[in-house]
Amino acid sequence: MNARDEIASGQRFGFGENWNAFLKVLDEDRIAEAQRSLQDFLAVENLQGKSFLDIGSGSGLFSLVARRMGARVHSFDFDANSVGCAQELKRRYFPEDPNWIIGQGSVLDRNYVESLGQFDVCYSWGVLHHTDQLWRAIFNAQLTVAPGGLLYIAIYNDEGVISAIWEAVKRTYCRNAFGRVAMTALFYPAFFLGGLILDLVKVRNPARRYREHRKYRGMSLIHDWKDWLGGFPYERASTGRIEGFLANLGFEKVRTDRPDFGFGNNQFVFRRRRDF
Repeated sequence: MNARDEIASGQRFGFGENWNAFLKVLDEDRIAEAQRSLQDFLAVENLQGKSFLDIGSGSGLFSLVARRMGARVHSFDFDANSVGCAQELKRRYFPEDPNWIIGQGSVLDRNYVESLGQFDVCYSWGVLHHTDQLWRAIFNAQLTVAPGGLLYIAIYNDEGVISAIWEAVKRTYCRNAFGRVAMTALFYPAFFLGGLILDLVKVRNPARRYREHRKYRGMSLIHDWKDWLGGFPYERASTGRIEGFLANLGFEKVRTDRPDFGFGNNQFVFRRRRDF
């Protein structure tokens, strides 16, 4: 079953549709913020001479950023609309560039993944937990990392009952139009009021939350709300399970960052050992 069929049957959120909408607000400021976030987390100024694989490229923003930083980039996504987003960004900023390749494929398809070869940096932020086969997805993703290369992933943290509740919310949102309307009507005001109360308690201008959300990886708050509500399939794992799984596959942890809220994304950078 392809992404379109899964979306139509309520088994998957339309990530690509949301990213298409995001591209309408993408500007140079957001691109610069995304670049700063990648430079910071990888602790590099540029990627000149490096190869970069964007697994589940989504909007294509971080493929664009990696290309601007000098990397040879290969992007792929399961969702045809997301593939189209990356192609649109390439058309805007790097037309006819042979050093940015874009394809459609699934990280769960080991034959496809292995056909791509190995890369200096493999990036998959907030993607692998939406495959419905998290551990297979992580295993296949790590196959693409060259010896000494980096794997940068972000995976939802497991918060037990809270995570189970969010899974039910996301499943309801994706089930049909009524579910989408109901969950949006319930949670958008809750997100807004929760942020407003927090800002007032901290004596902070509430408008800053919306103006400055772009500093979070160049993202858009409204599009992130929609992605959070609808992001299904939805899997999660503790930092210990992720770190242990990849250690057994020959990776050393470089960095782990926990989310501000427990049920958000844990971010990891691992390096493949050369002697494994």
